[in-house]
Amino acid sequence: MIQQKYFIFIGVIILALLAGTFAYPNYVNKGIDSLNNKFHWTLPHFWDKPFVLGLDLHGGVNLIYQADLSTVTDKASAMAGLRDVIERRVNLFGVSEPVVQIQGQDKLLVELPGVKDVKQAIDMIGQTPYLEFDEVRSEAESKPILDKIAEAQKVQEKGGDISKIKDWTLALQNPYIKPTELNGKYLSKASVVFDQTTYKPQIQLQFNNEGAKLFENITARNIKKPLAILLDGSSIIDTTGDGKIDGSDLYAPIIQDKITGGTAVITGDMSTKTANDIVRRLNSGALPVKIGSPISQETVGPTLGAVSLKKSLWAGIYGLLAVIIFMVLFYRLPGLLASVALIIYVAIVLALFKLIPITLTLAGIGGFILSIGMAVDANILIFARMKEELRLGKDISVAIKEGFKRAWPSIRDSNFNSLIVCAILFLFTTSFIKGFALTLSLGIIISLFSAIFITRVLLLVFVGKWASKLRWLL
Repeated sequence: MIQQKYFIFIGVIILALLAGTFAYPNYVNKGIDSLNNKFHWTLPHFWDKPFVLGLDLHGGVNLIYQADLSTVTDKASAMAGLRDVIERRVNLFGVSEPVVQIQGQDKLLVELPGVKDVKQAIDMIGQTPYLEFDEVRSEAESKPILDKIAEAQKVQEKGGDISKIKDWTLALQNPYIKPTELNGKYLSKASVVFDQTTYKPQIQLQFNNEGAKLFENITARNIKKPLAILLDGSSIIDTTGDGKIDGSDLYAPIIQDKITGGTAVITGDMSTKTANDIVRRLNSGALPVKIGSPISQETVGPTLGAVSLKKSLWAGIYGLLAVIIFMVLFYRLPGLLASVALIIYVAIVLALFKLIPITLTLAGIGGFILSIGMAVDANILIFARMKEELRLGKDISVAIKEGFKRAWPSIRDSNFNSLIVCAILFLFTTSFIKGFALTLSLGIIISLFSAIFITRVLLLVFVGKWASKLRWLL
């Protein structure tokens, strides 16, 4: 048993050194550089993985978009699809830890840490295509829209307000095509294929199960009719042969028969490069609903983020020192050992923040700093129980054992309740609070390991029978 506790102690020290070096490898890597220069060695650096910082610490761009849900029935599903597609899009451009969240019913928040150019960020989002499949309107459907457009033009020429016209919204619709329920939301994959006879490039679209059923229904009711395939409001291919894709290229494929299986092939006069460009854009994500320019944009400069980070780090250092001073003054030798365990706890948590990784925001750092104070709660309960056992005249080793045993139910229940609150905050709040809840919950879990395991090992190793002669240390 004596040998076992020393082996465990050595393991704890090794864990602490590895975690501390991983969390802040600068000094170790400088030492390695010094040895390499002095002895002409080629020792590798210790793994230096940076912390992932959020927008408020790293700087970046904050954008809010408003989606057009006027033609959508299932708004929640459409917004969820929009969020997923935009998230895939910004990930494709290499933005680290982007935040893409739905706000309210029709707004989308996009946070891009590290992006300094607002125009670049807006262009990045705007390049995501909106794919739609439109049916041709009948003459009976087109006539009232054309009449309303003509009426609106006359009102505008006279300087009037078209919104005063009865059913004026008809003037805003396309008189020749109407959208179907099928759009880019249902697209699984796009790829370039070649016609076996002409060897011309074609675009093959593969829909998911729901999209396959919708496409089958649309093609069944439009046999021998054209189907307009639009990308960002324009036809996806050049059907007029004028060398450009514009509003004149509306009626591309003619549906020959009902198409089953969820696969469509788009043919037309296009180069291999054009086909590859279209496929790349489609695979990067076709939007299920339209979005225009952002209704709100904000840039957080890296200087402001650096100041916030510096202040947060100093707050953490002051908090840690305050807790250590309190523990040493009130609990003496056990308090000192608990402070050592607390420093090990900080090293382990910071290493986990890097390893997982967790995006650190100001709120997240606040949760971590709070967890430093909460980390010693368990030690305080244990030491209070130990004092009671020592006052009853029990041996120190027995007092330590009983202190941990009797304090555990209270430690377990209090921390479990805190974790429940953290889970609620993480699941049902915004990203700002999520960061706080995540870092706090991780801190609570590691604090249990620190208080129950590390502090106990340190007490067993450093508090022996000799301490009975120096009871004032306890």
